[in-house]
Amino acid sequence: MKAMVFERVGTPLRCVDLPKPKPGAKEVLLRVLACGVCRTDLHIVDGDLREPETPLVLGHEIVGEIEGLGSEVSGLSLGQRVGVPWLGETCGCCDPCQTGHENLCDAARFTGYQRAGGYAEFTVADARYCFPIPHGYSDAEAAPLLCAGLIGYRSYRMAGEGENLGIYGFGAAAHIIAQVARAQGRKVYAFTRPGDADAQAFALQHGAIWAGNSDEAAPEPLDAAILFAPVGALVPLALRAVKKAGVVVCAGIHMSPIPAFDYDLLWGERVLRSVANLTREDGLEFFRLAPEVPVRTQVECFPLEQANEALHRLRTGCVQGATVLLLSRQK
Repeated sequence: MKAMVFERVGTPLRCVDLPKPKPGAKEVLLRVLACGVCRTDLHIVDGDLREPETPLVLGHEIVGEIEGLGSEVSGLSLGQRVGVPWLGETCGCCDPCQTGHENLCDAARFTGYQRAGGYAEFTVADARYCFPIPHGYSDAEAAPLLCAGLIGYRSYRMAGEGENLGIYGFGAAAHIIAQVARAQGRKVYAFTRPGDADAQAFALQHGAIWAGNSDEAAPEPLDAAILFAPVGALVPLALRAVKKAGVVVCAGIHMSPIPAFDYDLLWGERVLRSVANLTREDGLEFFRLAPEVPVRTQVECFPLEQANEALHRLRTGCVQGATVLLLSRQK
């Protein structure tokens, strides 16, 4: 099979021929149809996340068709279209797993990081972490739901139920979650890089009622804010923007250093919290909700061999919405 392989920081992915993988007893073999290109992939390529199992096939927003079933797999069928997220494997027996926090599993392994991902024609996945894809989404449209959607949705739930929601950084995750928030009657305020008129227009098209620069004050106090941009300097700005008892959620897996700030910004029972990974329940709940909204994703597609170009466009902020590698005819 063809695969785009990451070998070390500072070098582009290489297109290589690899043996077609075989599923283990609890795994499925997938023919990859599409795979989203996520900012987490950039963090791996740039060395911000330092535990990849190299050489590595990146990609954790996988839409695939099941071509093989392990001997112990049940509940899935050949030919079924499923999605594979970032959380690719858990032990099931540690304290987090036993207390409903499998996203914090002590022995978790992650797709496209410690498990081979979807920048390839085939991959294998733990059957427990495969989600049926709702009808009505093409392969490319569904791919961003597997991380931008799922991590975005977990962040959204962690932000609480307040009416006024601020979103800092308006890319793949934000354009999905803004649609959910508006469908549920909330007001979305989008904060982008200063002067980024295109991003602000994009936010207004996808549910925001106001869009401005990240260093601007919101038109009214926020009940909560979600930081999708991995920029630590936004934390004090978001804390200043939320009301007393407001919540600021850091949604990324990596963030640049957070500058020191006065305790006054946190006082008033404001909450600053992170979101780590996802649970299967997050996935099942979100995939029930997405078609009801309905969530629509805006995607820019590239063939597998242009994965480096797709990463470059994501890095330079040239993509509105989500970036997807499309490996097969859309369905």
